[in-house]
Amino acid sequence: MKIAVTYENGQIFQHFGHTEMFKVYEVEDNSVKNESIIPTLGSGHGALAGFLKLNNVDTLICGGIGEGAKNALADAGIKLYGGVTGDADSAVKALLSGTLEFNPAVHCSHHDDGHNHGEGHTCGEHGCKH
Repeated sequence: MKIAVTYENGQIFQHFGHTEMFKVYEVEDNSVKNESIIPTLGSGHGALAGFLKLNNVDTLICGGIGEGAKNALADAGIKLYGGVTGDADSAVKALLSGTLEFNPAVHCSHHDDGHNHGEGHTCGEHGCKH
């Protein structure tokens, strides 16, 4: 299993389409065997699912995410755990232990509507409903 987490300063970055890096965890026998940080190199919303697929990721943990990106991940066969906040390493440990709290209906609907994500914005916590 290869798990990617939207990543910034040790925390789960809260907007999938704007993440500048993923922390990727290689898991064997329900244990993390390797970790690396991979920059997205400017890939945006739609391209990120392909980016993850090219890096053999099969599971994603993130904060907020839009419907288009959710569909692209599903098409790529990547399992999504959205609406997650906090420490990236802790979230992966929680996923592996079966205790990760996530929102299967996470939705971020502000794309192209001029909604400005200000300092401290946490799309995953409130669904980005302005």
